[in-house]
Amino acid sequence: MKTNVAVFFGGRSVEHEISVISALQAINAFDRSKYNIIPVYISKQGRWYTGPLTLDIRNYKDMRHLTENSEEVYMRPEYGDFNLYRSNPSGGLFSKKNPVYEELHVAIPVLHGSHGEDGMFEGLLETIGIPFAGCDTLSSANGMDKITMKMILSAEGIPVVDYVWFTDKEWLSNKEAIMDKIEAKLGYPVIVKPANLGSSVGIGKASDRRSLMEKIDNAEKFSRRIIVEHMVKDMMEINCSVLGDCDDYQTSVCEEPISKGDFLSYEEKYGGGSKAGMQSSEKRIPADIPETMSDEIRKMAGETFRVLSCHGVSRVDVMVDRSDNKIYVNEINTIPGSLSFYLWEETGITFMQLMDKLVELALRRKRETDRKTFTYDANIFAMGGGVKGGVKGAKGSKFGHR
Repeated sequence: MKTNVAVFFGGRSVEHEISVISALQAINAFDRSKYNIIPVYISKQGRWYTGPLTLDIRNYKDMRHLTENSEEVYMRPEYGDFNLYRSNPSGGLFSKKNPVYEELHVAIPVLHGSHGEDGMFEGLLETIGIPFAGCDTLSSANGMDKITMKMILSAEGIPVVDYVWFTDKEWLSNKEAIMDKIEAKLGYPVIVKPANLGSSVGIGKASDRRSLMEKIDNAEKFSRRIIVEHMVKDMMEINCSVLGDCDDYQTSVCEEPISKGDFLSYEEKYGGGSKAGMQSSEKRIPADIPETMSDEIRKMAGETFRVLSCHGVSRVDVMVDRSDNKIYVNEINTIPGSLSFYLWEETGITFMQLMDKLVELALRRKRETDRKTFTYDANIFAMGGGVKGGVKGAKGSKFGHR
């Protein structure tokens, strides 16, 4: 019997199109003799669709035609119900379709950015209880938010560059004071980033007070929380992927993305060459760095994965200051572009084997989670504790407070 694997992609994110590319790459890598793949495309409006049209990237040029000719589906937020349901099961005036489109065994989210990689979608999957590959709600949220991530890494002794963070409302009400703080703590140049986006969306370099205001005004359009970081002037970016869970993982070879500017832009990541996704960007694999530095970066990537309690496949991006060879963790991508398959191929793991591993990890975590205790069979209401006085007194009963 084949395993029914649902691959979720698209979503309400500025990285929507990149998610589609990554997911279709992953779907094509599955061993169809072992898996029945169910593509679930999430539109920019948040509606779910499946069907053969969603498997061809050319169909995404005409979104109306794609969605009108695909099956709209949904899942119930009910624990233990792993069915994918048809939104319109009637099938016309005189016919009745089975309301269940397919029973799912495993879910693999390939959603980049907000509402998918930040823990929101993972929370839905955890509510349903379906086995899924990738970080859980907590580690997804911590990994996605650059501020929270840096706080955790700093507390664990993992080096990050100095930074200042603030909210959009703080910025709009107190711009001068925030810029004063940035100048006093970081100086120039600095990098301005939305706290919870990837793919270099909303990122900009500021070299003076005027450009700082402009870059923050731009970043504020994308996120409620903004981070401004000290910019390493003579910087080399190195990336390393990590596969497994926080207790048992392995690291890939390192890559060096090639940027024409101060940081790798969205266009450089996804617009270069004839290939699609992150594999299209210019890079050196393996990175042209000393073996000792490669070992240190791989160790640092693994530690980042571990302390954030990650799962599945992630990519950790670090910065090397060429002036003193100090290494800083820049960010973690908990659902990396193209699932970093090109790094694993260079490490000796094929894309097909990578997808096998993700399914295996999903099923193993489900078995381990099911052994934990989340509730008790005892019914406190049947014991009579705290219910004296009936419904009228329930609001003030002791058991209703912590």
